[in-house]
Amino acid sequence: MTRWALLLEYDGGAFVGWQRQDSGLSLQEVLERAATNLNKGAPVSSIVAGRTDSGVHAEAQVAMIALPDGYQPRQVRDALNYHMKPHRLVVRQAAVAPEGWNPRFSAIHRAYRYRVLNRRARPALNDGQVWHVAAPLDAERMHAAAQLMLGKHDFTSFRAAACQAKSPIRTLDRLDVTREGEIITFAVEARSFLHHQVRNFVGTLRLVGDGTWAPERVAQALAARNRAAAGPTAPAEGLALVSVRYPVDPFAAGPGASLI
Repeated sequence: MTRWALLLEYDGGAFVGWQRQDSGLSLQEVLERAATNLNKGAPVSSIVAGRTDSGVHAEAQVAMIALPDGYQPRQVRDALNYHMKPHRLVVRQAAVAPEGWNPRFSAIHRAYRYRVLNRRARPALNDGQVWHVAAPLDAERMHAAAQLMLGKHDFTSFRAAACQAKSPIRTLDRLDVTREGEIITFAVEARSFLHHQVRNFVGTLRLVGDGTWAPERVAQALAARNRAAAGPTAPAEGLALVSVRYPVDPFAAGPGASLI
């Protein structure tokens, strides 16, 4: 069997999240069901870099599956995409996985983007891709508050109650807030994240942006190490996983990658 690294793109709006659940269709189920067609009908299991929640999108999720020997990268990509129609989940690239590589545990960096549509009118073209906030928000004020959370901290205040991580300690490398017209973008980067951490950042910073909180209250919420001290969880639809980085990039141009 050959282990394949897959670079995935998806719209999470129609799914219950990455992981299989009894309550509806998951991204994992769609991928693994498609892969059985390349494995003579036998079940195929997958490993993923991050189990995104219901409604969360991805531009560059990374997964791994094993298939019988003999396939070429383009065949894997194109066959999986054919069998995943009409679902909004596609393989952008397929590459033979490096020896000992794991999409989750080998990752050294993850980047997420959260987008807010900040205007009175509800979204039409961006519906399901942004959080619509009608009240005016001050992006510069939110950015200043966000910088108070950079570095290594106990992020209990920004951790979901259902988070299964053994430790709330994480190192936040980037949390930038910028505005371009009506769109406010939160760019968030770290090696790994706690459950709902990014969405809890955004929900809290929104309180700073609309003037409800002073910026320094964000630092107080962080120091409290209590989820009740921070703001609400922002909706899932504004969030997208935009990159996962590895010491050895399985999708770098070479004989094992499908780039065209």
